[in-house]
Amino acid sequence: MTEEKKGLTGATILLNALQEEGVEIIFGYPGGVLLPLYDAMLDSPIRHVLGRHEQGVVFAADGYARVSGKVGVCLATSGPGATNLVTGITNAFSDSIPLVVLTGQVPTSSLGSDSFQEVDIIGITMPITKHSYLVKDPRELPRIVKEAFYLARTGRPGPVLIDLPKDVLAQENVEPFPNDMKLKGYKIFGRGNNSKIEEVVQALSVSRKPVLYAGGGVVTANAERALRQFAEKANLPVVTTLMGIGSLPFGHPNLLGMVGMHGTVTANYTVDDCDLLIAVGVRFDDRVTSGLGHKFATKATVVHIDIDPVEISKVVKTHMRIVGDARKILEEVLEVLPEYPLPELSPWWEQVRQWQQEHPLKCDLESLSPEMVVKCLGELAGGESIVVTDVGQHQMWVAQFYPTVHMRNYATSCGLGVMGYGLPAAVGAQLARPGDKVFLVTGDGSLQMSLQELGTIAQNKLPIKIILLNNGVLGMVRQMQKMFYEGRYNQIQLEGNPDFVKVADAYGIHGIHINSADQVQAAIAEAVAYPGPVLLDFVISPDEDVLPLVPPGKVITEMIVR
Repeated sequence: MTEEKKGLTGATILLNALQEEGVEIIFGYPGGVLLPLYDAMLDSPIRHVLGRHEQGVVFAADGYARVSGKVGVCLATSGPGATNLVTGITNAFSDSIPLVVLTGQVPTSSLGSDSFQEVDIIGITMPITKHSYLVKDPRELPRIVKEAFYLARTGRPGPVLIDLPKDVLAQENVEPFPNDMKLKGYKIFGRGNNSKIEEVVQALSVSRKPVLYAGGGVVTANAERALRQFAEKANLPVVTTLMGIGSLPFGHPNLLGMVGMHGTVTANYTVDDCDLLIAVGVRFDDRVTSGLGHKFATKATVVHIDIDPVEISKVVKTHMRIVGDARKILEEVLEVLPEYPLPELSPWWEQVRQWQQEHPLKCDLESLSPEMVVKCLGELAGGESIVVTDVGQHQMWVAQFYPTVHMRNYATSCGLGVMGYGLPAAVGAQLARPGDKVFLVTGDGSLQMSLQELGTIAQNKLPIKIILLNNGVLGMVRQMQKMFYEGRYNQIQLEGNPDFVKVADAYGIHGIHINSADQVQAAIAEAVAYPGPVLLDFVISPDEDVLPLVPPGKVITEMIVR
């Protein structure tokens, strides 16, 4: 052990270990048990970004991870600070987002005594983390941190939690152990089985109606280029999940759009009628299958490529399974592809183009409609901009109409569907890529679940542009009550909404009211040009619906269309 390593505190050892992992930003909120760590931060180059709520800091770390591809790091104190992270940890676990979550804890001598602000955060989060550590010896921190980052980012990514008792952080004159990992039983699947890959290419060569189905695993594996090459060389129709948006650029001739509950008619018809479904990095979520896995793509031979063997055949019966990294497997497929004849797909494409012509996504471009706002934003924001959304109708309008051209330019809460995600996630996205424009599209219900994070934006002078689609109701719930409960509305009216422009002004953020269609383009253009943060308050009708819509319990071809 070198001389300069002696005399360190547990907190300093932790920060040094984080720095070795390339951590540049920690999103956090302090508390009493964390004071040794916050004191040591004053001498660390790692930047701390102060959120306004613990849920905000974990969502910010999530947004940071999604658009950067790095591991996001967040920090909260013991007790209520730690439990306020639970929703964000669950969100990251559901969407396979790599996080290292640091929580303060009472001193080791007080563990199990029900002392002030003591909770068993390890026990609480066990089902929603890849792994957890309760640190009892500060000398083990280098190894624990190294293992945590390795676990978070490898295989199927996800959150890892490190619980830090106060005395472990405060202990002085610590000589750390080496950071050699001691992981046992953790297996990572990389390259696929060569014989299985040949079977897939052979099945493709004799198919007549193949479809390539891309999910979040394509994003995680950075498989954008390989997927595009495969789609173009084999001339395959491509559909995506919500998390797979951007894996093929918006407007690409092979892209049919999103499949499932609010997918395009063409995407749903194509999947239903295909004879070969090549699914890459997907979970066959119930928002795609309507929970009817046995009635999904029933005419198809299903190929499932995924890093997690647990997902294969869990929902939809799989005929060919390949477990491994999506990018590596697609690259292997590309190597084998020239050995087999490509199928003749002209009749299939003729049918697909007919569906596209007969069932385009429709929207009102004359009035102040949400689709019109999203399309105008797409035209003015620029293809390299990052778009973050909250959860609700606006999330689906963005998925349908915003021209996402790169997979890491889009961040939203998918598997858990968390309202309040968007504003703090936009903070993380902007700090991850400070040179890019970041737009948040949100609703008045979602925005008010994390409104306090406007303070984080103001304090850090982040030039985030907030597109608020303000309809005065909980829009998605209202739409369901309208369509499936005979219009018996209950508890969806957001009476007493504030003047959001005045709220923005109170934080020193520029705000603009938009009440008519002829104001939309100028307002968005002004926001794009403005050097600081802007909130655009678009007043839209509560009667706007997201369509197409597959009703609950119906197969994906039984859509309600406009």
